[in-house]
Amino acid sequence: MAKDEEYVLKQVKAHDVSFIHFWFTDVLGRLKSFNITASELEVGLREGIGFDGSSIEGFARIHESDMIAKPDPATFQLIPWRPKDRPVARMICDILNPDGTPYDGDPRYALKRILKKLSKMGYTCYLGPELEYFYFADESSTQILDKGGYFDGLPVDRGLDIKRDTIFALQKMGIQVEYTHHEVAPSQHEIDLRYMEALNMADAVMTYRTAVKEIARQHGVYATFMPKPITGVNGSGMHVHQSLFKGDKNAFFDVKDEYHLSKVAKHYIAGILTHAREIIAVTNQWVNSYKRLVPGYEAPVYVSWARRNRSAMVRVPMYKPGKANATRVEFRAPDPACNPYLAFTVQLAAGLKGIEEEYPLPDPIEKDIFEMDEKARTEEGITSLPGNLFEATLEVSKSELVKEAIGDHIFEKFIENKHKEWDEFRTHVSQYEIDKYFSVL
Repeated sequence: MAKDEEYVLKQVKAHDVSFIHFWFTDVLGRLKSFNITASELEVGLREGIGFDGSSIEGFARIHESDMIAKPDPATFQLIPWRPKDRPVARMICDILNPDGTPYDGDPRYALKRILKKLSKMGYTCYLGPELEYFYFADESSTQILDKGGYFDGLPVDRGLDIKRDTIFALQKMGIQVEYTHHEVAPSQHEIDLRYMEALNMADAVMTYRTAVKEIARQHGVYATFMPKPITGVNGSGMHVHQSLFKGDKNAFFDVKDEYHLSKVAKHYIAGILTHAREIIAVTNQWVNSYKRLVPGYEAPVYVSWARRNRSAMVRVPMYKPGKANATRVEFRAPDPACNPYLAFTVQLAAGLKGIEEEYPLPDPIEKDIFEMDEKARTEEGITSLPGNLFEATLEVSKSELVKEAIGDHIFEKFIENKHKEWDEFRTHVSQYEIDKYFSVL
């Protein structure tokens, strides 16, 4: 049944919903929310609810601060981790100007724009991100819950019950889960969502991160999507599987090609490779993100593609006969702490540029790139991703592709924030410096 305003009002009445949370994200991808009562919902659905945008990161200045949050009825869901006697619901909002036009600073609107462009070309985009995260004893320390490794189960994996309850919550909110497992690092986990249309998936990622944290809190532990919370072990990534369809046909598949990739797919991959250095600040947007993107911990560092090689930045999973619709591209660089609306937007923009300009795809690199020396990588034409947030910010600040994709307003606000973050990090005296220098200098 399609979810429209009438459906939402009926559900609120039928379930005796007490409050409706209006969710949206700021430019950095942090979830923002305010609540309305059921009695105000009809007006809220019809007109939206006004709020002061000047205090939201990356939104308006004080003299132009009036914003409207207009809920999308299709995103209505009861929140399963809230009390059952007087349920609470949520809807994800689009942010509008007072005259009802879309607000340029809304990350969800940026993704809608690129999807509209794809739609005009006849494409529908499907995404399947894999978000990794850690459980810790509490939010004030990095005390792990277990010393498990990849695919470990009982009795080692101490997060099984928490993940089970998280999956139940996601399913109640209409989000399909494919599977879950313990990841490589101690106390590190992954719950994989079934692929879905790109805008729905961005909404689902925001819901997923919230559910993981809230269910963990109910179990008395803390969950974090921080890319690299523990020195010396693998960090958390968000590998993004992506494909384009025309109708019910996978536009990335070609049965006659040696890699089973169509020209569209090859140009798309080439687009991501070509623009990787300039989009990485958006897909990996924190100082801590670049503590993960270092050799030796499975995270991709070098710009290349392959089929079997998991040290490559872009991987094309092997084709299985009869599974043409499963043909997809896996971009392995992003981490789960990004703004999913913007991260998906810039990936699609890079791939689309490759299609439009018919970028040539280089040969795949099936060797272990981490074992190559610099000379060998140069001979293979392999470049590196930026090594820190400062370098990544310099790259994105020169990018016309990113500027066009996310819009001038978000582009300027995002870069301004990243310069500020880097300056705070650069001038901070860390515990490492105290331990290393204080007693000897």
